[in-house]
Amino acid sequence: MKTSWRTASLVATAASVLALTTACGQDNSAAPAAAAQNVGATAAAGDYGSPGAGTATTAGNGYGADGSQSSSSPTAAAPAGKLTVASNPDLGSVLTDGSGLTLYRFDKDTAKPPTSNCAGDCATTWPPVPADDASAGAGIDKALLGEVTRADGTKQLTVGGWPAYRYAKDVNSGDVNGQGVGGKWFALAPTGKKAKVSNLPGLSVRKDPKLGDVVVDKNGMTVYRFLKDQAWPKSVSNCTGACLEKWPAVGPVNATDTEGVKKKGLMPFTRPDGVRQMSVNCWPIYTFSGDKAPGDTNGQGVGGTWYAVSPDGKPVGAPGK
Repeated sequence: MKTSWRTASLVATAASVLALTTACGQDNSAAPAAAAQNVGATAAAGDYGSPGAGTATTAGNGYGADGSQSSSSPTAAAPAGKLTVASNPDLGSVLTDGSGLTLYRFDKDTAKPPTSNCAGDCATTWPPVPADDASAGAGIDKALLGEVTRADGTKQLTVGGWPAYRYAKDVNSGDVNGQGVGGKWFALAPTGKKAKVSNLPGLSVRKDPKLGDVVVDKNGMTVYRFLKDQAWPKSVSNCTGACLEKWPAVGPVNATDTEGVKKKGLMPFTRPDGVRQMSVNCWPIYTFSGDKAPGDTNGQGVGGTWYAVSPDGKPVGAPGK
């Protein structure tokens, strides 16, 4: 009888653990370790592989992609349009033009004062981005946008003082084939600095001076909860359409790629639109397009429904929570 009781106890304990880990009613299958990118409406499409991938080019795309144009009669550069921030799994936040093409900076240029040292054949391969119609989209500080007058008299966009370029071999939204070329060309971060791989886990905890411990993504950006969402009996996101543009959903993160976040209810779920979104304690999580740099908490308390996430999934500072 003693052995039978112990066996029953072990079975009951295992059942309770199983109930805790699957209480959201979601698929807890392993997620790719590098999948800590935002996957909402602002997520960029395309191949994020290493330089050389997806480099097929076609003539007449406006960016000198065929490589045969004379530097004395370059193709007219396409307007920049409204700049956006794309999430790249390898580089973090990357600045793109209105068409979703990645913008780059050149190490031989200078930011103080802004100076471009790419002309002639260089400017055919790396077309300067016109400054005329460039505007700041969500997550971009318009004060960082400026212009520099090139030797030919045209106005080139600058970001944080650095002249901005496109790359002729980027033909699809999300391409980053110019990253690291010659050891001198790098994708632009929204701040004008070089986009670079983050050393943070997919999800971790940062101590905010005002809010205390809050969850951040692999880029150090604050993670938020929407009070109109649902966690039980299953995860449900009520942020869609325009909402998802302002509050991009955090993509799946492997539980082993987290630090300081409680494992209970730490799993992805499938949204009605088919997109996989991460949850903490079964609550869907997001970042905010209004946060411009790691450590920003501009989304805190917005509309009385958006709050930073604590390590156990609770909304930090929410009334009555």
